[in-house]
Parts: sequence; C-alpha cells; structure tokens
Amino acid sequence: MRGNTFGKAFSISSFGESHGVAMGVVIDGCLPNLEVDFDLIRTDLARRKPGQSVITTARNESDGFEILSGIFEGKTLGTPIAIIIRNTDAKSSDYDQLKNVFRPSHADYTYQEKYGIRDHRGGGRQSARETVARVLAGSFAKMILRNMGVSIQAYVSQVHDLELKKSYLELDLDQTEKNMVRCPDPEMAEKMIGKIAQAKEEGNTLGGVISCVIKQVPIGLGEPVFDKLNADLAKAMFSINAVKGFDLGSGFEGVKLKGSEHNDVFEKNGDRIVTKTNNSGGIQGGISNGGDIYFRVGFKPVASLLLEQESVNVGHETVTFTTQGRHDPCVLPRAVPIVEAMAALVLVDHYLRNSTIKMQPFL
Repeated sequence: MRGNTFGKAFSISSFGESHGVAMGVVIDGCLPNLEVDFDLIRTDLARRKPGQSVITTARNESDGFEILSGIFEGKTLGTPIAIIIRNTDAKSSDYDQLKNVFRPSHADYTYQEKYGIRDHRGGGRQSARETVARVLAGSFAKMILRNMGVSIQAYVSQVHDLELKKSYLELDLDQTEKNMVRCPDPEMAEKMIGKIAQAKEEGNTLGGVISCVIKQVPIGLGEPVFDKLNADLAKAMFSINAVKGFDLGSGFEGVKLKGSEHNDVFEKNGDRIVTKTNNSGGIQGGISNGGDIYFRVGFKPVASLLLEQESVNVGHETVTFTTQGRHDPCVLPRAVPIVEAMAALVLVDHYLRNSTIKMQPFL
C-alpha cells in the first residue's frame, strides 16, 4: 500500500492499525535545535483522544507517546523523529460479526477489492485512529510556526442543521476550548451538545463543519500552478476521515457575488500593502498574501451507527446487522486538532520549500 507519506520538505509517514500494537509517525525534515514543547504535544493529543466527554466514543486510550529517535536533551537533532502511541484499549471482539460484512459508507468494500485483504478490527488502517499520528506530527509543525508568529485556530461552526452564522472576526476564539463541542459561541455550543447527545441516545450520528483561521502567515507561501497553497490545504483536509467538503475564503457563498463585489481591493497600510476585504481567504494565485487564511471543512455523519442496517457480505448475500463497539456520535469535537495539525503541516512544508533560511537551525 502506498500513500502513507505527506509533504515534501517537511514530510510525515504514519503507520499502524486501529487494533494493532501501536500507531506511529516518522517526521522527516524537522529543523534542528527546535526546543520541543512536550506540553503542547500532550495538550493536542488530549484534545483528539477518545473518551474525553459524554459526546465522544467511550474507547479509553491514554495516548501516551514514546519518542524513539530524533530528539536529544529536549531539542530536535534534525534527524528523523520517530514516535509511537500504543493501543491499550482495543476490543477486537466487537468486530467479529463484521468480518465478512461490507459496512455502508466505510472503506471495507473498496479496500478488500483493491488489496484482497483487510483488517476488519475497527477498520484497521481505514480507522480515524490513524489521525493520532497526524496530531503528533502537527504539534512539531506548530512549534515551528509559533517561532514565526503564526497561529492556527480551528473550531466547530456547524453541527447538523445548527449553523454558527457569525464570522470568526465576531467571535472570541479563546472560548473554543471551554466546552466539550469546541464551539466558541457558548449559547450555540449548548445547543450543539444537546443535538449530539440526542443523536447518541437514538443510536444515530451527525455531521457538520469545522472552520479554521490562520493568522500572521508570511507572504509568498505556495506555488502558482500545481503546488498552490490552497490546493495543498484542500488535499490535506480531504485526507482526513469523513471529510466531504472544503471551501476557502468566500467559498461557495462567493458565487452569489459579482466581480465588483468580490474583488479584494489593495490599499496601503503604513509600509505594507493589504486588502480592504479578504474574500480570497489570504491566498491569491495559489500564494499567501499575508492576510488571514480562513477555510471551512465539511464532515459527513459518522458511518458507524448503532441502528440496524442492511448491506452485502463477501459472499454477495444481503444481510442485516447492527454495529457493535464504541463510536463517536459526531466526529467534530475530536477533529478540531486534526484540522489544525494538517494545516500546520502544509504551512511548514511550504515554508521550508521556499525559505532561503530553511537549513538554519533554531539557536
């Protein structure tokens, strides 16, 4: 199987299955002498880990990490960084009845047809458990970006039909981590939590939208043709389990405007050139323009339901089944740090590809 590596100058390769011994990642291209913020890693992992609230899966993984290489005396060496997280609460027996069933909207059928073999325990490599590797690597990318003054903040802006209409400019994003659904609007957060709790009680699931804002981005990240910054961000987001949509800046709403309304007019601000509006979402011609990068990511409802469903088995027979095991009724709260991680990986990769100081260490 190919396609387990992401990035060019700053690349990550993830490995492991949901119910295997461990999940892991190898980070290649990280700058030397970077002071490792272990608290940041632990915080990001805690935001993604299962069992963190009543509206997430009950799987109880501590997600303690083990660093195997690439770090010495609290600093990066510039060599490959290898990290693993052991799976300690896998209950593979929950999936015995699904061994020969192709679950609706999962990768069971396509994986089996492509490779002729699959790990049915929790979805194996298809599982969102794989995203723990991305969050690990994303924390290192965030450390580099933080030294550059770049900040990334994602939050839940929609659950099912509950949509937060406010722009990120109207919100206090510091409120995002103060509730279990990770919505910065307290009133809307309560409604979202209620909606998810109801779906969980019914054995059903919900989808929604995560918005993300990146501030203080240097001008010049991205290439004008195939390696556009927005194209790589879209690819990064679509690589996350359950993602079905991505829009940048004005996105699909922008089609309702005329060109005279949508154009971001340039103006002088001190010794800088800025735009009066930011319908472009901080990227023009595939290259960052120094404005805030903001985008939205649409997630489908979780495919694992606790309701009876109909499908087909490996013998092409129609079957009815009920999914066992522990699953999220809504993936959004735990996906916030994953969106941030993938955005951070894209930005650092482009920074190191384009920067004339990419080989200089942090001293």
